Amino acid sequence: MATHHPSLAQEPSNLIGGTWSAIPGGTVRSINPARPDEVVWSGSPTVCAVGDAVQAARGAAPAWASMPVHDRESVLRRFQALCTERQGVIADLIRDETGKVPWDARQEAALLVSKVEITLDDSPESPRRRVLPFGVSVSATRQGRAWFRPHGVMAVIGPYNFPMHLPNGHIVPALLMGNTIVFKPSDKAPGCGQMLAELFQEALDHAGAPSGVFNLVQGGPDVASAMAAHPGLDGILFTGSWPVGRRILEANLDRPSRLIALEMGGNNPAVVMDDADLVLALAECVRSAFITTGQRCTCTRRIIVHERIADRFIGAVCRAAEALVIGDPRSDGPVFMGPIISDEARRNVLEYQSGLRRAGAEVLLESRGKDLPGMGWYVTPGVIRVNGFHNGSPVRGPGSPEFDAGCDMEVFGPVVRVCVVRSLDEAIRQANATNFGLAAAIFTGDSSAAERFALECRAGCVNVNCGTAGASSRLPFGGLGLSGNHRPAGAFSLDSCAYPVAGLFESGSEAPPVPGMTIDPSWLKSRG
Repeated sequence: MATHHPSLAQEPSNLIGGTWSAIPGGTVRSINPARPDEVVWSGSPTVCAVGDAVQAARGAAPAWASMPVHDRESVLRRFQALCTERQGVIADLIRDETGKVPWDARQEAALLVSKVEITLDDSPESPRRRVLPFGVSVSATRQGRAWFRPHGVMAVIGPYNFPMHLPNGHIVPALLMGNTIVFKPSDKAPGCGQMLAELFQEALDHAGAPSGVFNLVQGGPDVASAMAAHPGLDGILFTGSWPVGRRILEANLDRPSRLIALEMGGNNPAVVMDDADLVLALAECVRSAFITTGQRCTCTRRIIVHERIADRFIGAVCRAAEALVIGDPRSDGPVFMGPIISDEARRNVLEYQSGLRRAGAEVLLESRGKDLPGMGWYVTPGVIRVNGFHNGSPVRGPGSPEFDAGCDMEVFGPVVRVCVVRSLDEAIRQANATNFGLAAAIFTGDSSAAERFALECRAGCVNVNCGTAGASSRLPFGGLGLSGNHRPAGAFSLDSCAYPVAGLFESGSEAPPVPGMTIDPSWLKSRG
């Protein structure tokens, strides 16, 4: 049986100090969610590799940071060219390891290319302008200057739902600013992580960059824990769930200077008012709820509908969800949803639905396991009506008798809850009934209602007449509360990859006078 996808140049490996180190075995395995008998990647990582990788990155950091910025840009341009050249191969690997349908996998592959373009853009309105050196006049002879330094060694811990795009969104800005990288991919998508490392290392080798600028460490939770607590890091750039983000914070309570940027999940609301364009709202709500089989942090988890249009709109959501085409990602026809990432993830979706039903929710469209050729982990969309939402006491699992149908819980799959409200005031309260705060949307024809929602909704990404799923890489991307710690990615990634240094530079020969202080130049004359 093959141990890795044919798109990979290396057998399952770590990359440390510019050298590929094979890790044969099978303690970490990714399999094709559409064909569970097909192994995509199989290896046996070890925790000790974390220290070696950090040491290699630390050794390369001074030389990489001191390289002229245009040399670092040329590395990223070479990486961009490789991604452009191999987009088809990259998309095939994403498809086979995550179960994404072809159009979804191709979109992710294309984002690798565009991220470089956006990061290197130096036009007047570009994000890069915020991290360029600048000066101010303090006095006739004194100038103030600000410049930016890399943090040093940055750990990037990636997710499985966008296993190449989201880590890449941290790595490209970090490298441009002069940081070195230790990258740990999700243990559910190690093949995509290795592909990303192969592309970066090929670009670095082409430029003759120092060994150890980019390091890859494969592994599961034990490796992630060792990385988060390693004293040799200067920053951690993480995308994943709140429970893991919390453990990262706990591991770094005694390191206040370490930069930690967390991008986590969401319990994202979409409000549909009675004056909305209902065809647009229907298309966007259904797309955002079920795209990527509900495995995006920006997926709509809650639809809040005005009572005047509730019955017909909710009924239409159910019909549109039921009509979505679910199928094999390798099929020739148009397919909206492929399988979910694992059998465990499918069970979690179905147990969540059962818990909601026991708690009194009305299952309008039941999510079910679906058998398709290849016996993959397919699951159909679910739509569940509840009386309302709240962000009260900590959520107990769906199996608990205390489980509440309106609880503040994110489940990573194609199930959406709906509730009905009477007014914009109530809609905003329901939208804010969460401890998460990543994405939110409102559908309305009233510009004043839209502006009020944009001002009062507590989320880092607030859309008007657009669904919650989907963001521009030219804008900041991040959330509040359990969704993030105010260090957004997207266009603001550069801000997390360098720190400002301020300096005063005096060109004159006289220090400004200070009352009560005397300086006599004769005191400096030689006493000999």
